[in-house]
Amino acid sequence: MSVFTTRSRIVITCNKRLSPYLESEVRALGFEPERTFMTGIELFGTLNDCITLNLNLRCASQIHYSLQEFKVKNPEDLYVKVINYPWENLIQKDGYFSVTSNVSHPTVNTELFANVKVKDAIADRFRRQVGTRPNSGPEVDQAVIHLYWKDERAEIFIDTSGATLAKHGYRKIPGKAPMLEALATATLMAGKWDRQSPFVNPMCGSGTVAIEAALLATNRKPGLYRDNYAFMHIIGYDDAVYKEALRKIRTEIKEVPGLKIYASDISEDAVQVSQVNAGIAGIEQYIEFSLCDFAETPVPEGVSGVVYFNPEYGERLGVLQELEHTYARIGDFMKKNCKGYTGYIFTGNMDLAKKIGLKAARRIEFYSAKLDCRLLEYELYAGTRRVEK
Repeated sequence: MSVFTTRSRIVITCNKRLSPYLESEVRALGFEPERTFMTGIELFGTLNDCITLNLNLRCASQIHYSLQEFKVKNPEDLYVKVINYPWENLIQKDGYFSVTSNVSHPTVNTELFANVKVKDAIADRFRRQVGTRPNSGPEVDQAVIHLYWKDERAEIFIDTSGATLAKHGYRKIPGKAPMLEALATATLMAGKWDRQSPFVNPMCGSGTVAIEAALLATNRKPGLYRDNYAFMHIIGYDDAVYKEALRKIRTEIKEVPGLKIYASDISEDAVQVSQVNAGIAGIEQYIEFSLCDFAETPVPEGVSGVVYFNPEYGERLGVLQELEHTYARIGDFMKKNCKGYTGYIFTGNMDLAKKIGLKAARRIEFYSAKLDCRLLEYELYAGTRRVEK
């Protein structure tokens, strides 16, 4: 029985607070989630369904396909359960596999120990059944087996993704402190941009937000920028299924005449990195890059659009004092130059955000790594809001 055509539980993981946006993507692909939780989505489908999900999802991290669920009391129990699974039907005897895990159990001090137990069980199963065994190691570029173990419940998955999906593949030069692509996409999905009107991104850094905006507007999916997934190294993989999924996302690309994204940075290196990344993503024609102070960023007048800032948050005292002035200038820029626009500021420092001098209409919660962050939304009215009685 091939896992590629057999339905099982699929768990799609994501960074904390991204699951609402991941859920909307999953539903748009025609899948019905069984459960949505803080760091993922659960649904049922085949490994062929996982191919579609891997190529399309922007907010996901990993896509796990369940093989077996069981109760275990200790690592020895785990070894016995794993060695009895027919791994020779999934992994080539002359192939390669790695093991990852998420473990919370009093008998295990480190996940690496659990990984070794699973690896040894798989290797011993091959020696017993086949007489030889595949290679194994830490790289996740071929077959990947994932263990989830909490209390006495354990589950073994095929990690169909391998390398994380949260990085979208076009950013060959990361730049300084880049924003994770999946997070950037989620913040854009959380906002009100219509994906047609002007999008202004001062302080663009390595260009992630501006590029993700162009990718969203033109419906370019992450699968366009990657050619290796862990599912390709499982026995039963049909390359024709993958190529059809790839063909489909290519046909769904749409060009948007008149779409203009304005990105700027005061750093020449940042602008050059952004231009290279935009070229790799194939959307450089939509982004106008400027080398300038953010206050000189061009903002089209007489139209409504979005202006999006992702400034530094600051940790050292001297830097914080300098950033207070910067945040105040950002507020002045939005008030004077962006009338009629909707403003967004992504920050992990709410004390600095007070220096903007504007009242946020919405405060949308996110995490950047482990830092509690907010996407602040501002309605920048073109005229007075006062209503005459």
